[in-house]
Amino acid sequence: MQNPVIIFGANQLGRLAKEIFELNEVVVFGFLDDNVKLHNTELDDITILGNTDDQGFLKLIGKKCESFVAVDDTRLKKSLVKMLNEIRHVQPVNAIHKNASISSKAVLGHGNLVDTRVAIAPGVNVGHHAIIHAGCLLGVQCKVGDYVQIGAGCTIGHEAEIENEVFIGDGATIVAGVKIGKGARIGAGSVVVSSVEAGATVFGNPAQKIKS
Repeated sequence: MQNPVIIFGANQLGRLAKEIFELNEVVVFGFLDDNVKLHNTELDDITILGNTDDQGFLKLIGKKCESFVAVDDTRLKKSLVKMLNEIRHVQPVNAIHKNASISSKAVLGHGNLVDTRVAIAPGVNVGHHAIIHAGCLLGVQCKVGDYVQIGAGCTIGHEAEIENEVFIGDGATIVAGVKIGKGARIGAGSVVVSSVEAGATVFGNPAQKIKS
């Protein structure tokens, strides 16, 4: 990637994305964030330029700059991605740590963050706008949907399927072949040995559904 990148979100995730881009020798042009108190301040020596809808900076995207959405709120992230798709006619780029190991036989979509020491095996398919934190292992032929968040140190077994908008807490294990339904939430440290229905929250070893 030759162009500088503008990061949406001056937060802990944006800070991580900045570090990843700079380790890959990609220049970070600046941050955009809707917290006006942050405007014209700096995060790790990079200026927070303005709001996420600031046309003065948005017009650079797709011409002189790339974009990355560093937001973990799914609804907000979707709205920012939609704006970039429909108004700027671009897809956010991936932020992939140089110490991640990704098989040449894996497939990744757009706008994903892949942190250090992540290992992605052959045949893995990761959708768009996922966040995969440090030290995760994605086993052979597993599938990860759009807007998925996988916490640090998780293990996703071979041929497991993680549908869109799933949240998996730090240190969780999804055993081989298990399917996690759309929007489900997996508690930190849980061991999921059977499939989880859409929208459910599970926790424990073995993971059990938590009643709302």
